[in-house]
Amino acid sequence: MKLSDFSYHLPSQLIAQQALPDRAASRLLVVHNTANDSASCDDKLFSDLIELIQPDDLLVFNNTRVIPARLYGKKSTGGKIEVLVERLLSEHLLLAHIKSSKSPKEGAILTLEDKINVEVVARQGALFELKVLNKSPLLELLEQYGHIPLPPYIERADTVDDRERYQTVFATKSGAVAAPTAGLHFTTELLAQLAQKGVQTAQVTLHVGAGTFQPVRVENLEEHTMHSEWVEVDATVCKAVADCKKRGGK
Repeated sequence: MKLSDFSYHLPSQLIAQQALPDRAASRLLVVHNTANDSASCDDKLFSDLIELIQPDDLLVFNNTRVIPARLYGKKSTGGKIEVLVERLLSEHLLLAHIKSSKSPKEGAILTLEDKINVEVVARQGALFELKVLNKSPLLELLEQYGHIPLPPYIERADTVDDRERYQTVFATKSGAVAAPTAGLHFTTELLAQLAQKGVQTAQVTLHVGAGTFQPVRVENLEEHTMHSEWVEVDATVCKAVADCKKRGGK
């Protein structure tokens, strides 16, 4: 399978730079499969999902919460850097991508947002292990000084509104550096309608990593190395999926 097999022209004006005021007003493409493997498509709104999901079906949500994972700063030499958190390892330790003219060496001290001091502890391939020297926990510092890491196709600076709009309404567990985008279109009202209809729900946690922003750089897709992400699926979710299949739901 080749990367070029998936190439197509996407007009830049069709890439939204701002979210719609109403989450559920986003467009929804419905694909109807048939017995002979042909398919037909319908254009819907996401709010129409209530008509497409049946009472015995199961919706599984990713409850990860996006953290303000992008930080700007400088090296001790004064050179500018950009840090994108990949994963929180502890209250004061993290893995991150660093963008700079020259990669910092082990032992280097970086100053981020003029408030956070970190030491480069080690390098793990394309990632850097950083130790936060501030007393405050890392997550607290990110919430106070970090920027929401918008996808590269959104060509604008992040705003205060993005902290709410670039989250799902069911986000509870901090750790992602990008939103699980399919979930962004659910509203509390739509969730209530689905529950009233009898649709079952379950939650997993998958912290979307910074690798989701990285392009595929090889033509032969078998040579592509996928990044890893932290995921948690507990036994109750497995049982909910098994029960749904048993009763004939989707």
